[in-house]
Amino acid sequence: MKAKINIYILLALLIVTSISCSDDFLEEKKNYGDYDPSFYESQDRVDWYINNLYYDFFAGFTSPTATLVGSYQTEQSGMTEEIGGIRDLINPTIMLEDADDASGYYGSKVENKIKPEPYTRIRDCNELITEIDVRGASLDEDYRKHAKGQMYYLRAIQYFDLMRTYGGVPIVTEVENATSTVDAIKHPRASVAELVDQIVSDLDEAASLLPENWASSDYGRVTKGAALAQKARVLLTFASPLFNKDWDNSGNERWENALQAGLAAEIQLTADGYGLYGSNAKEWADMFLEDNRFCSEAITVQLLSSGNVNTSLNNSWEKNIRLSSQDGGGGLSAPKEMIDLFPMADGSRPTVENGYDEFLFFKDRDPRFYRTFAFSGSKWPYKDNNESVVWAYRWVDDAAVSYFSENNNISSPAFVRKMTNTNADNTSSFQYSGTDIFEYRYAELLLGIAECYAAKGDIPNTLSYLGMIRNRVGIPSANNYGIGTLADKYEAIEACLYERRVELAYEGKRFWDIQRWMLYNDDATANNTTCVKLGLATLNGTQRTGHYLQYNQVATSDDPLIAVIEGVSVDPDADDFSTQIDDLATIYTNNFVLEELETPMDNVGGDAVQIDWKQNYYIMGLKTDVISLNPWIEQTIGWKDESGSYGTFDYQE
Repeated sequence: MKAKINIYILLALLIVTSISCSDDFLEEKKNYGDYDPSFYESQDRVDWYINNLYYDFFAGFTSPTATLVGSYQTEQSGMTEEIGGIRDLINPTIMLEDADDASGYYGSKVENKIKPEPYTRIRDCNELITEIDVRGASLDEDYRKHAKGQMYYLRAIQYFDLMRTYGGVPIVTEVENATSTVDAIKHPRASVAELVDQIVSDLDEAASLLPENWASSDYGRVTKGAALAQKARVLLTFASPLFNKDWDNSGNERWENALQAGLAAEIQLTADGYGLYGSNAKEWADMFLEDNRFCSEAITVQLLSSGNVNTSLNNSWEKNIRLSSQDGGGGLSAPKEMIDLFPMADGSRPTVENGYDEFLFFKDRDPRFYRTFAFSGSKWPYKDNNESVVWAYRWVDDAAVSYFSENNNISSPAFVRKMTNTNADNTSSFQYSGTDIFEYRYAELLLGIAECYAAKGDIPNTLSYLGMIRNRVGIPSANNYGIGTLADKYEAIEACLYERRVELAYEGKRFWDIQRWMLYNDDATANNTTCVKLGLATLNGTQRTGHYLQYNQVATSDDPLIAVIEGVSVDPDADDFSTQIDDLATIYTNNFVLEELETPMDNVGGDAVQIDWKQNYYIMGLKTDVISLNPWIEQTIGWKDESGSYGTFDYQE
C-alpha cells in the first residue's frame, strides 16, 4: 500500500506501558538537553519523541472547520458565510483594541512546566534538529534525515500559523533557556518577509530530507510533496493583499514565486501518484471516506479512530452535524447565503436569469450541492439505516405552538452533510466516528495555482485550472464549464475565490481567504480596496440568514404531512434523480413556505445585527503578558500595549 502524505496521529503513542519509568518523556522535556546519553541512540525512543510531537501539534484537530495548529478552534468558520452566530470579532457592539483583548494563541509565561503552546512546539522541533546528528550519530542516516525533515515541516507550519495570526513574530531556531539577563535571546519581531524566508527555508529543507512516500507501517507521516504544497500555500498568502501592498501589480514577484511553488508541488505530487480523486460527484464525496488508506486527493490528512474516546482521537464533525432524528448532535443549519452560493448544474451563477428559484433551491444545482447539503426529503444514510430520509420542517397549531418533524429543530431548509460517512455508527450518537479529515487537498493546490495565474493576468491558464476542478464533478464543459468569459484579472481572481468557496466549503479555508484578501471591508487609508477592485460586496453590513421550512397551514400536534411524505426519497445516486427532484418540488410548492426565524441567526441579545469586523482585527495584537514580559517586542499597529499606547509594528512593512 502506498503511504498517504498526511498529518499523522499515531494512536500507539498513547500507550506508554512498555516504556520504563526512567524513559519518562514528559519528565525529560522539563530540562532540555538533560537527556539520558542513550536517548538519541534508540530509534524507538526517538520515534516516541516524534510521535509525541505530532500529538502535540494535531491532537485537537477533530473537525474540518478547526484551524491553527495546536489550538484547533472552530471560531473562524463562524465568522464567514458558512455558519451563523455572532462572535466577538464580528460583533458590532464591541471594539477590541486593548492588549487584554488580543489573541492568546502566541502563548503565555512558562512557569513550572512546559505548556503545549507554539514556542514550546518550536523548541521541541529545534531540539531534535540540533541533537539527532550529534547524539544519534549511530542511527541509520536515512532515518535521521526523515526525522529532521518532519521537524522542519512541523516548525514551518507552526510559524506559518503564527504569521497569519500576528504577522511577524520572533524567529527562534535553536534551543534557548528563558532568561531576562542574556540579550542574545531577546529576539524582536521579525518582519513578515523575514518570517516567510524562514518558513520557506524550513519547507525546502524538509522537502530535501523527506521521502516521496512512506512504507505502509509509517502511513500518514508528512513527505516531500506535502512540504512543497505547504510552501505554495505560504507563498500564496504572502502574495495576497493582506501582506502585499503591490498585489495589484501583475508583475509582482510574489505572485510568480507562489505560482512556481505551486507548479513544483503539482509536478512532485503527480509523480508520486496524487491527483484529483474520481471523475464524478459521487466519487468526489466518497474520497472523504477513504479511511486510513491512500487517497490521491489527500496531501495532508488527520487520521482518526473509531476507538473509545478515552484512548483514541475521534471525529467530532459527524456527531455535530447529524440531525436529532439520527441520534446526532442536532445538525448544522446552512445560512441562506450558502444555499444561494452554489452554481447551477451547468456551472452558471444562481440567478433568476439562469433559472434559480430561492424557494426550490435544490433544483438544477451543481452536483457538489447535493453532497454538501441535505434537505427535507433527501436521503442521508448511516450504518444502521441505509435508506434514512431526513425531514426537518415546522408547523404550528391554532394556539401558535410550534412542532418539528422528527424533533429536528433546524433554522434553515438546508443543513450541512459534507464529509459525513454513510457507514457511520449512531449506536453512541456518532461520537466514535473514525472518519479522517483532509487538511490539504490536491484541489486546493490547483485552485492556488489558478489564483496565481489570475493575479498575473493569465486568464487562459486560470480557466484551464478552474476547468479541472469542475470537470471532475461532472459540470459540462460548455461556456468554460459555466464560468463564461473573464474580462480581466479582477474577474479571474473573483472566479478563483468563488470556486474555493464552493469546492472547499466547510473545510476550514474560507476565513483565511477572507482574511488574506481583506474582504470584510474596504479602507483605502489602510491599503485595503480589494472588494471594490474585485467587484465584491464587503462582508461587513451583511448577515447570515436562516428560515424555517414551514407547513403552509394551521395544524394540530400531529404531523400533518405523514401521508404526503411517505416513500419520498431524493437520492443523487438514483437513475431517476431528476424525476425525484421534480416530485419533491411539487411537495414543497403545495405544502411549504419559508418562514423567518423569531430570533435571527445573527443577533446580540435577540436583536438582529450585521457583521462588523474592524480593520485592526486582520492581524492580531499581542496580549499584555507577552509584551510586559518581553518589553523589546513591539505591539501591532491598531492595538494598544500594556501602557495604553498604540502599537508600532507594521505587518505590511
